[in-house]
Amino acid sequence: MIKVNVEVKNKSWHRKIKNKKDYFNKKLKKISKIFRNRNITFTILLTSSLQIKKLNKKFRKKNKPTDVLSFPNFEKKNIRFLKQKNYYIGDIAISFEIINSRSLKNNFQSEFDKVWVHGLLHLLGFDHIKNKDYFKMQKIEKRILNLI
Repeated sequence: MIKVNVEVKNKSWHRKIKNKKDYFNKKLKKISKIFRNRNITFTILLTSSLQIKKLNKKFRKKNKPTDVLSFPNFEKKNIRFLKQKNYYIGDIAISFEIINSRSLKNNFQSEFDKVWVHGLLHLLGFDHIKNKDYFKMQKIEKRILNLI
């Protein structure tokens, strides 16, 4: 089972997603089968572009806002620990303003889902530095998005 803690640091999120805990629980229940018997927990911080810019500068040395940041609770070489019964995999921070501006071309929830799923996969050890890793991650992202 996958569990999420949701922290809201920007009130604009309340207008777009009413009951955040239910929103995630419904979606996570649908994708739990993909992660077979892993009891994992993570946190999502719903924040502003200004706050995410500060986080990006502090942790990645990039002085600009971004859509999503992932902070895994383990090093990639230690991913085997995810087979433990209960494991906290890390944190995801998401910028309201960036998701909202992208949603002008698409649905807000659809854009939001793409971003948090992407962040979740980073917490699970996926990356997109090499082309082969990019395609592998993209394939799993699409599979998850089709389920939810």
